[in-house]
Amino acid sequence: MSAKLYQLPGTAKKSRLNNKNAAHASHGLQAYQLYVELEWVRPKVWRRLLVPTTIKLSRLHVAFLWGTGWDGGHLHEFVFADAHYGPCEPGWDLPDDVLDESAVTLQEALGSRKTFSYIYDFGDDWRHRVKVEKTVTLDAPLPLALCLEGENACPPEDVGGVPGYEEFLKALADPKHSEHEDLKEWIGGSFDPAAFDVAEVNRRLNQTTT
Repeated sequence: MSAKLYQLPGTAKKSRLNNKNAAHASHGLQAYQLYVELEWVRPKVWRRLLVPTTIKLSRLHVAFLWGTGWDGGHLHEFVFADAHYGPCEPGWDLPDDVLDESAVTLQEALGSRKTFSYIYDFGDDWRHRVKVEKTVTLDAPLPLALCLEGENACPPEDVGGVPGYEEFLKALADPKHSEHEDLKEWIGGSFDPAAFDVAEVNRRLNQTTT
């Protein structure tokens, strides 16, 4: 189910934008409107997020986690053409060519590009296609991100990637399936692939202030 409940926070009217764009940009009030889609998953899972242009990639990772519905705890990576960024911390086994995501902003990593990829959980290999739809000017800064709209539930963590998710949905829908009861118990009773609540997504985003 899709939802579109939120307007851009403090978006200026066109007549005011012409006079305030320069001043607002200098105060960090430029934001990207991003379309984030989970590749190969059906029903299609997507979110439309608003994030500051100067957000560090390490913070963007958090916005994508909470905005999509992941719980965290797995490795991730950003891919901008040939440039790769990730959490370069002790104990995280990333390739040598991965750059420190905490040292670069989304604006810097993008350059003139309009698309990039976000990969979460190298085992399940959840690949997100991200498109910059436009840049907007706000009257007030965003602490992290705002979800404008979206559709369908995020797959469960550790379900086995796209093939595992397909089998998971098939088993839950068929009481006669050999794994129906086990998966029902594993997921906690029920799972609605069409579930999406933009207010709940923004509640999660608003709780993330660090």
